Amino acid sequence: MIGNLIILLVVIGLTVLFGWLTYRAVRARKLWVKIVGGLGAGLLTLIFAAASFFGAKGMAATYFPDAPDAPDLTVAGTPEQIARGEYLVDIACVGCHSQVGTDGRPTGQHPLSGGWNIAAAEGFGFIGDMVTENLTPGGKLAGYSDGELFRVLRYSIDQQGHELGMMSFLPYRELSNEDTEAIIAYMRSLPPVPTTGVTGDKMNFLGAVMSGAGLFGEAPPPAPTVVTAPPQGVTAEYGKYVATFGECRGCHGPDATGAPATSVSPAIPNPRPFVNTLTLEQFTAVMRSGVKPDGQPFPETMPWQNASKMNDDDLAALYAYLTTQP
Repeated sequence: MIGNLIILLVVIGLTVLFGWLTYRAVRARKLWVKIVGGLGAGLLTLIFAAASFFGAKGMAATYFPDAPDAPDLTVAGTPEQIARGEYLVDIACVGCHSQVGTDGRPTGQHPLSGGWNIAAAEGFGFIGDMVTENLTPGGKLAGYSDGELFRVLRYSIDQQGHELGMMSFLPYRELSNEDTEAIIAYMRSLPPVPTTGVTGDKMNFLGAVMSGAGLFGEAPPPAPTVVTAPPQGVTAEYGKYVATFGECRGCHGPDATGAPATSVSPAIPNPRPFVNTLTLEQFTAVMRSGVKPDGQPFPETMPWQNASKMNDDDLAALYAYLTTQP
């Protein structure tokens, strides 16, 4: 934060400097100085002014987000909560927070020790680092209260009150209060795995400028305080909820109809036309194997492994959602 603030002050200073040079050039006696100096200094003034404005806007959203304080919460940690939390975490969290392999990418296996630099791995490391957290009590989890963990999942706000860039675009803010507490209960039950690497988001000033300019895509609406899940069942309504904890809607858009490209991510296709060509049995087989009926595997960017861990009823509900007009 301090480094970005210093850079912001420098950029503001350059804006003032080039604004003054523009004024001097325009008032110069020689015509070529008026034209060349005025245009050059004026253009730089506009560039630095835009960087100042969007950088300040992005920093304000990151360091001073408008979100409630952490609730006063103590999770009971019942066996039922832990079992539900394990199911949800193995679908929703293990893909990013699992142990990192020799190739620098998550293995999809326990322990959930994190350490994957998503920004560097996905080609947008120029905005800073986004390193996944250790979800066992051997990492920052040990220093968080249950209420602070709830705030991370619901509002994407860390213990310091800063917004978590990647998490803020994921749909986990729409998980019910009960399921959010179940995830916390399961994480508390894990054996601690100490790690020493730096984790968390460290967005640089360029990232702040891009964030302030809206180049990361449209931010989701504010999260409500209380979220209730629809009744479990093979329905499109519950299927939408499955698409929430399955992270389908995080990639394919709020209505699972595709998502446009952003400055740091490609366009994501609409899965509904393809799913509508499948029977439930075919859909289940595809989601469990990652291979389409014609023998073609999903691209590496498709995390079908999330859905492969869903039970039959949840996959059927997801199918009902994707084959129903949104």
